[in-house]
Amino acid sequence: MFTSIKPEELKQNVFSAIGKQWMLITAEKDGKSNTMTASWGGLGVLWGKNVATIYVRPQRYTYEFVEGSDTFTLSFFPQEKHGVLEYCGAKSGRDVDKAKECGLTAAKAANDAPYWEEAELVLVCRKLYWQDIDPAHFVDASIDEKCYGTHDYHRMYIGEIVEVLKKEL
Repeated sequence: MFTSIKPEELKQNVFSAIGKQWMLITAEKDGKSNTMTASWGGLGVLWGKNVATIYVRPQRYTYEFVEGSDTFTLSFFPQEKHGVLEYCGAKSGRDVDKAKECGLTAAKAANDAPYWEEAELVLVCRKLYWQDIDPAHFVDASIDEKCYGTHDYHRMYIGEIVEVLKKEL
């Protein structure tokens, strides 16, 4: 069972949660949802709102779902579920039913954004802004060389965190 808390009540170290534990980005389009693993992103305050920033490459199947929806969720899982994140990062929803293969149970937030019951923390976001990464703006050219050897630049999305769901233990 989940309890709704304020973003300011989060106790997690966001650097560990995103960069080490990872998260699932999930969105729905035309009644179908898709999810992908991400280890890049951020949380903060922008435009007077609590926000999450995510990055999705255009060739990822989840890209079309995030593009086609006004919302997305970020689901964080306990360490014992790390295999789920590895699987969802290695397989495409074009080819397999990730939820079925991983034993994930779909749920809906108050705004109908999809998330996973097995998560321990879910950030429900409403899209505010997007922008494609522009290689001309790299001040440190080594980032372009290291992360974008094939020039497959991410699209950045900024979403207002409209609800935080924390699993009761």
